[in-house]
Amino acid sequence: MTKPLTILGLESSCDDTAAAILRQSGDQAPEILASIVHGQTDLHASFGGVVPEIAARAHAEKLDHSVEEALAAANVTLAEVDAIAVTSGPGLIGGVLSAVMCAKGLSAGLDIPLVGVNHLAGHALTPRLTDQVAYPYLMLLVSGGHCQFLIAHGPEKFTRLGGTIDDAPGEAFDKTARLLGLPQPGGPSVQAEALNGNPKAFRLPRPLLDRPGCDMSFSGLKTALLRARDAIITEKGGLTVQDRADLCASFQAAVVDVLAEKTRRALALYMAERPSEPLLAVAGGVAANTAIRAELETVCAESGATFTAPPLALCTDNAAMIAYAGLERFKAGARDDMSLSARPRWPLDQTAPALLGSGKKGAKA
Repeated sequence: MTKPLTILGLESSCDDTAAAILRQSGDQAPEILASIVHGQTDLHASFGGVVPEIAARAHAEKLDHSVEEALAAANVTLAEVDAIAVTSGPGLIGGVLSAVMCAKGLSAGLDIPLVGVNHLAGHALTPRLTDQVAYPYLMLLVSGGHCQFLIAHGPEKFTRLGGTIDDAPGEAFDKTARLLGLPQPGGPSVQAEALNGNPKAFRLPRPLLDRPGCDMSFSGLKTALLRARDAIITEKGGLTVQDRADLCASFQAAVVDVLAEKTRRALALYMAERPSEPLLAVAGGVAANTAIRAELETVCAESGATFTAPPLALCTDNAAMIAYAGLERFKAGARDDMSLSARPRWPLDQTAPALLGSGKKGAKA
């Protein structure tokens, strides 16, 4: 009988410090034995967004405790861990570096393999962790920092069909919340307000729908909402509770419409490859938005594709997805050493042209 593989995963790319223990026996479904996530919302609340230096210091303080908590919750000792998987990019460089250095220390001290993981691959492979879906499948990765359509062909082979050329949807939700005086993170706040609003109250733009392809833009939508807000304030001297709800509902409806239409186009390109079991998976923090999920399910039903989305806890940043992505790399023979570096930028599709430009640090996406 093949010995079960036990992987310790570490994640610290933004403002969540996470550790997880994952185990797989042979070809059986992987089992998440423990998943610990320490958020930093309170630390950044007064700044209106994540402060990289504060995030990095908090990661450095929490990582070892997170590992201890995960081991205790899983009833596993360090001696039972077969490999360590760690996010080595992309992300806030100070945060990424925190987990990479922690992982290197554990790898050297325990004399066990180290596997660097692309944070985006962690999200993109989550459907295989949760539902054991087969390659190739279409992935919509939609989060605070990223939004792109990818065909996943393997653990390290992705074809990008399109993505955002400016703000990601999660970033637009966060900025919308700040403009309307709502608490962070913006996604849940805007969604809650939208429940009581009229999505047709304001005629907000649907950027890039008049152009072919699967690329998206959300910066102009955010600016249009700012102008609508300012017009109300000029007219009334302030925003009523209903005005704020209507603005949120109209903004969310615009995002839903853009994602739905771009998903139709991405599905058409993906289906042209004639996959035997066509499937669209959505992951990332914005995947928790119920209005977006509902519309994407409808689009999939129209196209004859299965729709899947991970549980909420696995949509946002976590170490279980990193452990699984590391497990796939580990089983394929991938190993890293002490030269593993932290990377602020790391596109999944290395052959596609940069969406957001590039510089000394490489393409942003």
